[in-house]
Amino acid sequence: MSSAIKPVGSDHDTTVSAPAARSQGTDAIFTRLKSSAFHELVAASLQGDREAIGTLFAWINPAIIRYCRARIGRTGSAYSSADDVAQEILLAVLGALPRYHDNCESFLPFVYGIASHKVADFYRRSGRDRSEPVAELPETMDVGLGPEQLTLRGEMRTRLVSLLDTLAPRQREILVLRLVVGLSAQETATAIGLTATAVRVAQHRALTRLRGALQAGDWLG
Repeated sequence: MSSAIKPVGSDHDTTVSAPAARSQGTDAIFTRLKSSAFHELVAASLQGDREAIGTLFAWINPAIIRYCRARIGRTGSAYSSADDVAQEILLAVLGALPRYHDNCESFLPFVYGIASHKVADFYRRSGRDRSEPVAELPETMDVGLGPEQLTLRGEMRTRLVSLLDTLAPRQREILVLRLVVGLSAQETATAIGLTATAVRVAQHRALTRLRGALQAGDWLG
């Protein structure tokens, strides 16, 4: 698979390298994707502006990579698979642009709707049961941390992953979109085909279950 998506006529390479994606904090990435500038970029892209399309994909690529690594994994072959799926998603979004006719504010949920289907396709192709996830939380590497702190952070991340594994697939998907990706309840609902009320109820139940697992110590393994 090509390692980059570059619309014809655009000087903007839409692929952000893995180190670059890790270096951009989650808050910064998703604050930009909620900005009026992003909506203007979407509008220009839908009008066929090739430069805008190149910039649009450069903006959404780090967010898609984080989503795929949260759903598929960040180590070994899962790491490579997540990045490959991210590229599949970008290609699918590029192909779907001419058919998108909704408002600009709904574009991000539209992208994550495509992403959710592509991740599901990945699990079907690999013959893996989605009820046995390997999701890991995105991280931003702090180069100032010493070996002991990095080890402790790794252990904590492993325990958090085990905690998320206690959830049903739909609950885990909602928590990833709401808490990791940063979508609103309505945006999450649009992405996965539920109502905003159903998303809030599922999120509440998921968090309640996590609190129960924490109290019982089930996540310690």
